[in-house]
Amino acid sequence: MKHVLKTAGALAACALFGNAWGQQAAAAPEPGASAAAASDPGTSANAPAQSVVVAAKRENRVSKGATGLPLEIKDTPQTISTIDAQDMKDFGATGSNDALRLGTGITVEQYETNRATFTSRGFDIQLTQLDGLGMTNDWGTVVGQLDTALFDRIELIRGANGLLTGVGNASGTINYVRKRPTNRDGGEAGLTLGSWNNVREVLDYNKVLTSDGAWAGRIVATHDDGDSYLRALHDRQTTLYGVVDGQIGDGGVLTIGASYQDARQKSPMWGALTFVRADGSQADFPVSSSTSQDWTYWNTKTRTAFVEYTQALGAGWEAKLTYNHHDTDQHTRIFYAYSPTGALNDDGTGLVGWPYASHDITHNDIVDANVSGKFTAFGRRHDLLLGVSRSRAVNFTDLYPFDPADIGNPLPAFPYGGDVYPEPAFGPSTRDSDGHQTLTRLYGVTRIAVTDELKAILGVNAVRLLRAGASIYGSGGAVVNPKTEKVSPYVGATYELTPDALAYVSWSDIFANQDQTDINGLYLPPVKGVNVETGVKAEWLDRKLLTTFALFQAQERGLATYGGLTDAGNYWYAPQDVKSKGFEAEVTGRLAGGAKVTLGFTHLVLTGPDGHSTYTWVPRNTANARFETRLAALPALRVGVDGRWQSKVENGARQGAYAVVNAFAAWDVTSRATVRLNVNNVFDRKYITGVENGGFYGAPLNGAVSLDYTL
Repeated sequence: MKHVLKTAGALAACALFGNAWGQQAAAAPEPGASAAAASDPGTSANAPAQSVVVAAKRENRVSKGATGLPLEIKDTPQTISTIDAQDMKDFGATGSNDALRLGTGITVEQYETNRATFTSRGFDIQLTQLDGLGMTNDWGTVVGQLDTALFDRIELIRGANGLLTGVGNASGTINYVRKRPTNRDGGEAGLTLGSWNNVREVLDYNKVLTSDGAWAGRIVATHDDGDSYLRALHDRQTTLYGVVDGQIGDGGVLTIGASYQDARQKSPMWGALTFVRADGSQADFPVSSSTSQDWTYWNTKTRTAFVEYTQALGAGWEAKLTYNHHDTDQHTRIFYAYSPTGALNDDGTGLVGWPYASHDITHNDIVDANVSGKFTAFGRRHDLLLGVSRSRAVNFTDLYPFDPADIGNPLPAFPYGGDVYPEPAFGPSTRDSDGHQTLTRLYGVTRIAVTDELKAILGVNAVRLLRAGASIYGSGGAVVNPKTEKVSPYVGATYELTPDALAYVSWSDIFANQDQTDINGLYLPPVKGVNVETGVKAEWLDRKLLTTFALFQAQERGLATYGGLTDAGNYWYAPQDVKSKGFEAEVTGRLAGGAKVTLGFTHLVLTGPDGHSTYTWVPRNTANARFETRLAALPALRVGVDGRWQSKVENGARQGAYAVVNAFAAWDVTSRATVRLNVNNVFDRKYITGVENGGFYGAPLNGAVSLDYTL
């Protein structure tokens, strides 16, 4: 029942995304331009400056997600895993939640059909970024899924990452890196037909808009429509994205983009299945079981817009100004089935119903300005980034009242059909809750070359957080401290053991605001703590393969932990100190024969203030393996397999250790056309999607056939 029996604003949760193009690029020439001209525009009198500058921005972008500096993954003193666009397409991961299941050390807790939480190293991930900027997604809950056709890759940065956001815990950060214009005309169209009448159409097209290459644009459009293995569930989603970039003046690059997503879910599940029986045993239902009713729906519209201007200042320095807007509009008519005792009777009865209707809106705006470059001191070159940002989030919830007699009516034995609880007569909407928060940050980070082998990264982040109004979940809490000010340091170091291997260490301060309330209805104070990570990274096979081994340890003091129900029926939370420690190992890249491989394993220990094991819903061990190759005997055929395993979990309901295996085969019919077959859950494993907040059964054996055509 956790997170479900909320007061009015229970559904206003939404990830808060920033939308900046937070990428610094390595130089890359336009077709026909020399490498020297691309790396130094001033050396070429014949090449137009604008085409060279923009070409450099469009190619070979590198991550800034962990520190803000343009570092390769190997040189970053934290563990970072990458899921690229080809992997997402090959394995049919069209939604962001499905894509995250491909990553090392990430657990997706899908506790409803439209809401999920992500965990890493034992804690909920509360920071989601687009192109390196963003605010927290409150409570760690994310509504809906992003369409993966929008992204070049997804970066999973594990460990504390408060440097660039001002807030963060010891779990990690998900950074979605969106597609950008390229230097070539062309694109791809795709059609997919899948199980349960699912149809997907995709268009991704790039166009160089001017003859000198100074301006280019890209559009992405997708449409999905289909049923589900769950009773009566139907999803329809349309996504549109457009972005243009080009030269402004001498050394300036302007980027403008916007996206729109319309997701409509019919007969969604609000809340999870009740698995526990009164005698303590666990019920077993058909995989298709759902608590929803036929009259329910959950419709979400999401709009984003962003403008970024980058100006080259000379001598390797640049300034960047970014504005991002993100808003979400949700309309719900949903139904929750729960047991007042927390358990089912032996005959499957014991559930009662709770209908709900709301209109939830969130508005998020972020302005960020920074300057970065290199400077010389003590005979060596060093990196520096200085910036300031201001973020504002506003949310409100309107409720549609109905007769209280329609709450708590008994339901027939589960599983039941979609017509057992009539829709109430909802009245006109009334404002139930609203709130806002403003986060102002001053930040800076430098990478000091102490020696040729030793690099030190020093960062500091000063934040001022102002809050007013109700929680985004409408818990009705009182803001005891509306203003929070905090200065957080970040320290890291890397040492090159050989040209291909380095050791690293990083130390991060933890500070994260909390929206949960205590038994008296007061917001809990922010979480505080420390995160320490040490590791070794090495490149092999001419930098084609990267191996990472990391030891981590974190302590979060005052973490909101479920305490029970108040007399008014609201959830309350108590602060708890939680320690996490363990290790992660990953191998990713290409083997000598060209095959692509990813192997990952995470082991962790979670203990509470008494030193005993806690948070038993988090798997202590997870492993993932992904392999893809082109067959030598049939060079037109690529095949791949992906597997994920996790150890047992329990939280009332129990789920034993299990593995899910997916596979694909792609045949290049012509130089332009590729046909792909995907088979998911190859061994038809029956499992529960999560037990932290409850869950339902994962999808059984299913498949899809796709045709991709290069334009």
